[in-house]
Amino acid sequence: MKNHVPVLAHAFIEGLLSDPDGYYIDATFGRGGHTRMLLNRLSNEGHVLALDRDPQAIEAADILTREDPRFQIVHSDFAGLENAIYQAGSPSICGIGFDLGVSSPQIDQAERGFSFQVDGPLDMRMDPSAGQPLSERLKRLSEKELTHIIRSFGDERFAGRIARTICAAVQKKVLSTTRELENICFHAMPPKARHGSTHPATRTFQALRIWVNDEYGQIDTAIKAAMHCLAPHGRLAVISFHSGEDRRIRDLIEAQVHPCTCPREFPMCICGKTPSMRWIQKKPIRANDDELSSNPRSRSAMLRIAERLPESAI
Repeated sequence: MKNHVPVLAHAFIEGLLSDPDGYYIDATFGRGGHTRMLLNRLSNEGHVLALDRDPQAIEAADILTREDPRFQIVHSDFAGLENAIYQAGSPSICGIGFDLGVSSPQIDQAERGFSFQVDGPLDMRMDPSAGQPLSERLKRLSEKELTHIIRSFGDERFAGRIARTICAAVQKKVLSTTRELENICFHAMPPKARHGSTHPATRTFQALRIWVNDEYGQIDTAIKAAMHCLAPHGRLAVISFHSGEDRRIRDLIEAQVHPCTCPREFPMCICGKTPSMRWIQKKPIRANDDELSSNPRSRSAMLRIAERLPESAI
C-alpha cells in the first residue's frame, strides 16, 4: 500500500487552527495525515476527536490513540458528527475539518472496488461492514434510475448510453469487477469521446461511489451540524474534489453567510434572518505547483474555510 499524503495540508491546518489549547474535530480521519499535523500544532491542553466510517481507518488510528492522550476516534460516518460531539460531552469546538472523497489507501486496494486502475470486485462501500456492494445494488436499478444517478452525481453527458449498456451487462450477468465496468463505460462512449483528458469511466465511477455511500446526503447533514456545533469564532475547513461537492459546500455555507430571503427590491430586510457564518476563504484554495508535482492526486482538491460568528444561532 502506498503512503497516504494529505492534500492542501498546510492551508487546511492554518485555516482550521485558532487556539492551540482548543478542541478540534477531524470528521474524515482517513489515515490521519491532517490529524497528526493538527496535534503537532496543539498544546498539551488541546484535543482532537476524529471520525471515520472505514474499519481500516479505525485500525490505523489505534496506534495514535495509544501514543497520544489528546486524541480519540469514533467509528462513525460524518453524518453522525452531532451525536459524536454529544457523546464526547459537548465540548466547545474550535474547529471542524472535512477531507471529502476517497483516501489513497482505499483507491489503491483492489478489493475495495473504488478504482478502474486496478481490477477488483464492484464494491465501493466506504464501510464494507454496512450495506450492500455496488454489484448487488445495480441489480435493483432500472435504466432510468441509473441514468439519473450517473448524470446527477457524475455530470456525465453520455449517462443514458452508459446506463443502458450497464443494465444490459447486469442482465447478462457479465458485470462483477471494476475492469469490466471500465470496459463497459469506454465502449458505451462515442468513439470521438473516448480519448479526452479524462478517462471515459471517471465520471461514472465517481457517480456510483457517491450514490452507494450517500455522500451528498452525508455532506448536507454533516456541514449543517458542523456550523451549528462550532463555538463562536470556530472554524470550518472543507476539502472537496469535484465540482458537485464544491458547489454543495459553497451553497450550504453561503446560506448561513447571507440568510436573508427578502426580495432584492426591498429597501431593507424584514425576514429577520441574520448571518451565523462568515467566509474566511470563499474562493477555493488549490494546490500549488510544488504539491502538484509531488502529489498528483491533489490536482482536483479545493479548500473553503468559514468561521462561526459570535452570538448567533442557525
